[in-house]
Amino acid sequence: MPRHNFNELMAFVTVAREGSFTRAASQLGVTQSAISQVVSTLEARLEIRLLTRTTRSVALTAAGERLLHAIGHRFDEIEAELDALTELRDKPAGTVRITCGDHIIKSTLLPKLMPVLKTYPDIRLEFDVNYGFRDIVADRFDAGVRFGETLDQDMIAIPIGPLVRMAVVASPDYFTEHPIPRNPRDLVTHRCIDIRFPTHGGIDAWEFERRGKKLKVRVDGRVVFNTTPHIVDAAVGGMGIAYLPEEEFSPHIAEGRLVRVLEDWCPHFSGYHLYYPSRRQPSPAFSLVVDALRLNRQSRQ
Repeated sequence: MPRHNFNELMAFVTVAREGSFTRAASQLGVTQSAISQVVSTLEARLEIRLLTRTTRSVALTAAGERLLHAIGHRFDEIEAELDALTELRDKPAGTVRITCGDHIIKSTLLPKLMPVLKTYPDIRLEFDVNYGFRDIVADRFDAGVRFGETLDQDMIAIPIGPLVRMAVVASPDYFTEHPIPRNPRDLVTHRCIDIRFPTHGGIDAWEFERRGKKLKVRVDGRVVFNTTPHIVDAAVGGMGIAYLPEEEFSPHIAEGRLVRVLEDWCPHFSGYHLYYPSRRQPSPAFSLVVDALRLNRQSRQ
């Protein structure tokens, strides 16, 4: 039966259960004559009488009883599901899927989102560690985390971390055997630890800037990784020079396990952003995640 006849079926079920056109009309918010016409139209369409009408009562025919038994509980199930969706809308629940890198999970996402999980036990978080540029719509992610400069124009992006500065580092042992680079071009003579991004499969040049002058250097080395924690470990182990956001090296720099060089070639730039499609209708759970991660202007500096 065409979809536009569902209203006729609902009218029939309501009249059959109430045993009265008047009470059914009141429940559905229509006039008695209107609901009577709808049921009559249904009977004409089916070419069978469903209700026996008298001046005092309404009774089901055998065909009416069969139809009510077949479809009545299904309307109850539909109403129950609609009520459940309404509750889901009003009560934060469900899974929020985020694609991001390793370090941002430890440094920002988990610290800010753990209170959300404790307060709202029906919210679940799923993190996909990936250094490529995932299509979050096609891959069914709710959001992704990337640097601000790398976001598509059709995405909403909110800052979730302070400005970022890159760092060039190596272990003290490495620099006892190799000269300290004074210019980014000196890096071509060093063993460098690099990262291969899965999106395009290539190894990008290292980018530097000083007093408005930009410089790209293609480095070489014996070790390449596809995630940053291994790069940090390799640098601490003396395997070469590494280049990542400074916060990934900070504990090791502070404790002397890594030495920073070329600082004047590493300016600050836009930090991590949470991004998601501008067309999405956020769920209560996702809205809570966004609010928890959002960075205010004072802490952005």
